[in-house]
Amino acid sequence: MDNGQLRFAHRADELADANTPIDPQAIFDYLYFHVIPSPRTIYKGIYRLPPGHTATLHNGQVKVERNWVPQFDELPKPSFDALKGEFLQLLQDAVATQLDGSKPACFLSGGTDSSTLAGMIGLASGKTAATYSIGFDAQGYDEMEYARLAAKHFKTEHHEYYVTPDDLVQGIAKVAAHYDQPFGNSSALPSYYCAKMAREDGVTKILGGDGGDELFGGNTRYAKQRVFGWYQNVPELLQKSVLEPLLNTGLASRFALTRKAGSYVEQAREPMPDRLQMYNLIMHLGPAEVLTPEFMGQIDVAAPLHFQSEVWKGATNCSELNKELAYDWRYTLAEIDLPKVMGATHCAGVEVGFPMLDDRMVDFSLKLPSAYKLKGMKLRWFFKEALRGFLPDEILTKRKQGFGLPFGVWANSHPELKALATESLHSLAKRGVVRTDFIETLLTKRLPEHPGYFGEMVWILMMLEQWLAAKAPNFKMA
Repeated sequence: MDNGQLRFAHRADELADANTPIDPQAIFDYLYFHVIPSPRTIYKGIYRLPPGHTATLHNGQVKVERNWVPQFDELPKPSFDALKGEFLQLLQDAVATQLDGSKPACFLSGGTDSSTLAGMIGLASGKTAATYSIGFDAQGYDEMEYARLAAKHFKTEHHEYYVTPDDLVQGIAKVAAHYDQPFGNSSALPSYYCAKMAREDGVTKILGGDGGDELFGGNTRYAKQRVFGWYQNVPELLQKSVLEPLLNTGLASRFALTRKAGSYVEQAREPMPDRLQMYNLIMHLGPAEVLTPEFMGQIDVAAPLHFQSEVWKGATNCSELNKELAYDWRYTLAEIDLPKVMGATHCAGVEVGFPMLDDRMVDFSLKLPSAYKLKGMKLRWFFKEALRGFLPDEILTKRKQGFGLPFGVWANSHPELKALATESLHSLAKRGVVRTDFIETLLTKRLPEHPGYFGEMVWILMMLEQWLAAKAPNFKMA
């Protein structure tokens, strides 16, 4: 609000100027989520309309309300064959709706969603799909073989690019500054280079497979949380009188089996979404160990979980799995994955469409039985069975990976990338946000010992500093 008027724009930075203060709480939210979820933005007094919400202005006051709440209405007597036929037709129609007559193209990671799009483009358009894949010359991070398998299976016009550490050195500042606020999902860089490759090949719109996991139960954490849910079937007397006292002892922690059992009980006792905070990077490290006392004095470390809990409560009258899906529609899709892909493609000069999130596909998923999404411990059971024979079996059974970036590995071995990360983190420490001693330990000890795990912390801190350097160079904690 500005003198009784509502100002709005597509980007938060379009409403800000050099005098707009940075919100310390938003920085903590960024370190917690690796993005800044709505309604907060990096700027004090500037807010982002949450997904599925409407803002109305009346008598100088803004009222924000939800305008869409998912209503899960599972079919009591589903027919697999009937649902399969409906699903395949809806999927083809959704792809056709996104095609605009230009060169038909899609991202191709080699996973089920992108591979499905590669095949459906041919059915929907009658043309050969152009597919674009990113690889990494790092053990455990490259899955180009699956992308090639899908491209060969559907006879696509296939294109590949291997991202290098030099690409990161050249692209980090550009991509960081392109977003309207700090954005720390590391696959934004590979997505940018993939979209850039497509743009240079004449593509003006590319399709992404985002949404399939969240609509049809494909994330591994859904099976993991189901295992923790089993603990609730244990009689409470046995929980409180035997298991928890026995496993919460120094003796139990000495042995691998009882230590693992104790960890299971500790996590199972926590309700959702509180349990997710146990895996959170900055909460695991300890905010006070990472952040300066001055910064800690201006933030509420409990605020992110409070917002998460409110979102969790929004899905009612549905199974525990569907509550997780609805939660992920907000936090995984609307706050992370979609802004990531849209930002990366826009930076490369390409439009993007998401057939999996077609309204008809969402409505279809709402009526699908929970057991069709997670059957026992089988993720995406219906989705995969419905596409069996359409997709190669190797893709249906592969482990999910995507465009994961081997940043931590490269930051240890590539001098220029290491120098960029080191300079960025020390610069951030000078702003009074992060403790200097934490930065030193992170770069000299933790990153070399565990590059995959601590590389993520280095990345989000580096991207925060890169954004501040471009958009708020004078920011410093008072």
